[in-house]
Amino acid sequence: MDPLVGAIDQGTSSTRFLVFNAKTAELIVHHQVEIDQSFPKEGWVEEDPREIIQSVYECIEKTCQKLGQLNIDVGHIKAIGVTNQRETTLVWDKDTGEPLYNAIVWLDLRTQSTVENLINKAPGKSKNHFRVKARPLRHKTGLPISTYFSAVKLRWLLDNVDTVKRAVLSGRAMFGTVDSWIIWCLTGGKSGGIHCTDVSNASRTMLFNIHTMAWDQELCSYFDIPMELLPTVKSSSEIYGFMKLTSLEGIPISGCLGDQSAALVGQMCFEDGQTKNTYGTGCFMLQNTGNKPVMSEHGLLTTVAYKLGTDKPTCYALEGSVAIAGAVVRWLKDNMGIVKSFAEIEQLAASAGTSHGCYFVPAFSGLYAPYWEPSARGIICGLTQFTNKSHLAFASLEAVCFQTREILDAMNKDSGVPLVQLKVDGGMTANRLLMQLQADILGVAVVKPSMVETTALGAAMAAGAAEGVNVWNLKPSYLPQIISEKYEPQINFDESEFRFARWKKAVQRSMNWETSETDDCHKGIEKKVYGISWGVSRPPHPTTVDP
Repeated sequence: MDPLVGAIDQGTSSTRFLVFNAKTAELIVHHQVEIDQSFPKEGWVEEDPREIIQSVYECIEKTCQKLGQLNIDVGHIKAIGVTNQRETTLVWDKDTGEPLYNAIVWLDLRTQSTVENLINKAPGKSKNHFRVKARPLRHKTGLPISTYFSAVKLRWLLDNVDTVKRAVLSGRAMFGTVDSWIIWCLTGGKSGGIHCTDVSNASRTMLFNIHTMAWDQELCSYFDIPMELLPTVKSSSEIYGFMKLTSLEGIPISGCLGDQSAALVGQMCFEDGQTKNTYGTGCFMLQNTGNKPVMSEHGLLTTVAYKLGTDKPTCYALEGSVAIAGAVVRWLKDNMGIVKSFAEIEQLAASAGTSHGCYFVPAFSGLYAPYWEPSARGIICGLTQFTNKSHLAFASLEAVCFQTREILDAMNKDSGVPLVQLKVDGGMTANRLLMQLQADILGVAVVKPSMVETTALGAAMAAGAAEGVNVWNLKPSYLPQIISEKYEPQINFDESEFRFARWKKAVQRSMNWETSETDDCHKGIEKKVYGISWGVSRPPHPTTVDP
């Protein structure tokens, strides 16, 4: 049988383990487990690190059972790749193997005051965080100072959680993004686990210099973070260690990529200018810019795309990040009860066929690229007595497309080469209405591969191509041809521009809604209201962390 490669895909909403044929890129079998999120306070988003790693073990074992049912020996699996939600921040005790706090998820907003303090600490007088205040850091990191990235989350943990402070002082604390936690656990944990990350994940922390390709002492000093907490940085394709305590014991873990970098590889965007957009919990557009970082002048991020081997060059990308994409459908389902399933949103929106002048800016976590405005909040404009839930469903899908249009416009300006087609992947691409809306609003063709598991595929490709494994050939002539589904624009340019202009007006109305001062006011009001209700201050939320 052809060699197989496994991929652990740990995302914001679920964990999966997938097995691919290394010669044909065919998906053989997989298993998926959903992950719970907790919201201890408004704007806070957490996940349990124990649940994350347990879901990984479960997915591996269930997938191995499915291979057995197909009479396929797990011994055919030659390597394992890991891809993960980026920026989500974990700290654990290397002696006990226990997490010291819940994982703070990438779209968590608790660090807004931390960000404001850090911006005030930066040189310059302007309040334009992206272009001026963060410039000394952005030159090294390619990133603005934002609640999005790991360094500010780690700074919050060091400032606010006693168990983390004590573990750091005693030399027991380990920091990592989700990939580091998974690899450490799977390679032995407290009994010799490997504490490492890859360049794509390291570049999302704000502690990594994307030019020297190493942790940066000046950056660590700026955030006042001890360097001894940090994992070893490796390439995206090499043997990090070997699996333990699973049915795949002894198999090398030899690929690691942040989920958006993995999708770039899985979409085979190996040439300068090739671009993909992933529609998941958030929405992320990456454009390959080759072996030199391109600094954005229009609100995009400069990031490390991948380094596919220790002796291979580093490849960079321009990135536009949108916090809320698929998450808006979850909000309609879980918070508002407008739909009962993710699949229902397409039918409901199609029944209206238009938003009827309703525009939705789902700035639940502020606005990311190209604004980087944490003070923004969600807003719905243009409501009338005629508006119903089908119009809101349509407006929600349009919101994803409008946000993508803003990213594409910024990317075209930075690159100087207008995009003629957009490669897409991710769970939301199953929604045909969304894909057609996206083509209409962008005015370019949208191309979706028939095999949509491109994120996991990218991790598998990196793992299979690693030196010492060598079962996956990444030369273009050897890569399989993936049949695509193509959506062409079906509305005229003027209509698209009118709708986009209305959306931009709604965005401006969402700005400057929330600040640290209004947050303090909310706390005072909350205390007063709950004191009236119960005669005491509001009881604490149930949580596994220190008060």
